[in-house]
Amino acid sequence: MSKITLKGFILVPESELELVKSELVNHKRLTLEESGCITFSVIQNSENALRFDVYEEFTDKASFEQHQKRVKASHWGKVTVNVERHYEIFE
Repeated sequence: MSKITLKGFILVPESELELVKSELVNHKRLTLEESGCITFSVIQNSENALRFDVYEEFTDKASFEQHQKRVKASHWGKVTVNVERHYEIFE
């Protein structure tokens, strides 16, 4: 199995920015604790406060898919329902 890498960014509606930022701490912690997570980074862009640059690596496709499933069912998934996601996934 080959490593899965996701990179890109999210755009957060201004009215939801503080809520997303506060939940991001928990989301990062939970993701880094996942089996198969190599690295996970979500950093607020210095030039656009509504943009967060995302980079993540998982050991294999199964780990990545389990992460996606967990995220959709999580509090983060609910908090970010209105977030625009712009990702590329590399295998």
